[in-house]
Amino acid sequence: MVARHPGGGFNPPEPTTKGGPDYGRFIDAVRALQDHARAVDAPDEVITEAADLIEKVSELLAPFDTDEWQSTSGRRMDLPNRGNVLAVPLSMSKTDDGRLHGWARFRRFHLGRNGAVHGGALGLLFDSVLGMTSAVLTGGPYQRTAYLHIDYRNIVPIEKQLQVDAGIDRVDGRKIFVSGNLRDGDTLLTEAQALFVLLRPGQP
Repeated sequence: MVARHPGGGFNPPEPTTKGGPDYGRFIDAVRALQDHARAVDAPDEVITEAADLIEKVSELLAPFDTDEWQSTSGRRMDLPNRGNVLAVPLSMSKTDDGRLHGWARFRRFHLGRNGAVHGGALGLLFDSVLGMTSAVLTGGPYQRTAYLHIDYRNIVPIEKQLQVDAGIDRVDGRKIFVSGNLRDGDTLLTEAQALFVLLRPGQP
């Protein structure tokens, strides 16, 4: 059993350079593999060979598994999403209007049906976007999602760079109310609202 981090259940990652110069390439390769797994229509023997190769890669990496505080994923500040393979690829920054603006791009892996992003992947995106917005704009990294509400306005396409905008609506003590949207040019695709709660010291 992995010991709980002494600072509580949710702590800012400690930056690292572990993984070296190829860690970003490693993450991109994993993402590409996920895309191919979602898209492939290959002969049986190709799938068999691919399964053998993937199992060999898993065997190569398995001896180096560690807990979340020591693993490289999520701690490479020089990489998009800190090198976190789970997150939807995105980039955001604070602007002069006191909000966060940027882009997000869903991959083939995030496909639901008929060229549309899976609705759950949009939840993953907005939890990241609104959580980042709350932390950056309040300076309070120790917080967790209390609720997340999403309105699906239009079909969200995969494999296209889309625009993200988010800001804080109000702060009430430890409660931070945040909202944002996803657009394709002038077309509103999705809107979301969330409540984040600042954690007390040591709170899980």
